[in-house]
Amino acid sequence: MLFTLKKFVGGLLMPLPLVLILMGLALILLWFTRWQKSGKTLFALSWLVLLLISLQPVADRLLLPLEKHYATYHGNDPVDYIVVLGGGYTFNPNWAPSANLFSNSLPRVTEGIRLYRAHPNTKMIFTGGAGPNSQSSAKTAAQVAESLGVPMEDIIALEQPKDTAEEASAVANVVGDKPFLLVTSASHLPRAIKFFEAKGLHPIPAPANQLAITTPLHSWERAIPAAIYLGHSERAWYETLGLIWQKLTENHAPEN
Repeated sequence: MLFTLKKFVGGLLMPLPLVLILMGLALILLWFTRWQKSGKTLFALSWLVLLLISLQPVADRLLLPLEKHYATYHGNDPVDYIVVLGGGYTFNPNWAPSANLFSNSLPRVTEGIRLYRAHPNTKMIFTGGAGPNSQSSAKTAAQVAESLGVPMEDIIALEQPKDTAEEASAVANVVGDKPFLLVTSASHLPRAIKFFEAKGLHPIPAPANQLAITTPLHSWERAIPAAIYLGHSERAWYETLGLIWQKLTENHAPEN
């Protein structure tokens, strides 16, 4: 219940729902009250915020500080495990396996497979629990990996964890004190590393799914609002809220 409430409240605090709520409040002020000036001001500010966070220069400037903590992994550390954290997914058995992973999940799996091929004799660990009336995120990601050539005997699916803190606990039971590659979205990695190190683990950061664009773009791509860049702003805001919550709760975490 607490997990569902956290996700629901967190969802309402995302940029698009929050801006729409503010716009709705502005319309109520305009239509049903005498606070016309306040309604106009609130609506104009909400519209301006929505415009700005949908522009590439703004969205990626918000996201880049989170993503630049760790470079793409090209090392050759001796490891026995590659841990790929779960993300958004659905499950439709009639779809191609990779179609069941959302845009924040599929790059994690493909990067994990790249690292698996570069590190023979490793095991891939996928994490993530099940949604309503669905198989788990871990099993869905494992099926994608198998469809791309990873043998099932080299795959471990941890299907119980619901969030990153629980993923760290579940992984700890498998890897012990051995170092391992930790694969997740670049923006999520700073927060994930803290959770895993808090369990006494030794993760080696391996970012995937980098989104903040630093290479040249056409001028119209930078000037025209787009849903993809709104998604970048949402990712930045989501991880910022997560880091704040992590900081507020770390002093109250139970001892290992």
